[in-house]
Amino acid sequence: MKPRHQARRVALQALFEIDVAGHKPGVVITHRLEEQTPPLGRDAAAFARRLVQGVVETRPQLDAIIAKYAPEWPVSQIAVIDRNILRMALWEMAVEGTPVKVAINEAVELAKVFGADSSPRFVNGVLGAVTRAGDVQRRLAISLSEETVI
Repeated sequence: MKPRHQARRVALQALFEIDVAGHKPGVVITHRLEEQTPPLGRDAAAFARRLVQGVVETRPQLDAIIAKYAPEWPVSQIAVIDRNILRMALWEMAVEGTPVKVAINEAVELAKVFGADSSPRFVNGVLGAVTRAGDVQRRLAISLSEETVI
């Protein structure tokens, strides 16, 4: 498994715990990284930390984007795994500069592993709708930078 893919898996598990249990993000990601066997390399661990921190800090903005492109589902009613996969992919596209196709593919793969049977299609549909709306990186970066500086 590639290091960044493994980092995304660790970040998703941490975000799930943070979302469900309300544990402190720094403690959760540190614990998750310490549990990894084999351990993530320095760059992958740093990426996982950035991903968790970025999603936590911009959650309201990310959720507003999700709500806009999945209007039939209130964000609070989207499965915890699915909404965190969407948050991660949107943050990566907007802030990390991950290419859209890579972010969507990684999100769908995570949905296949951790989500329900319908999760991959749902995640792909929402992210596809966001990307069809225009220049994703510019659009989301502007939306995020209006309220939160990362």
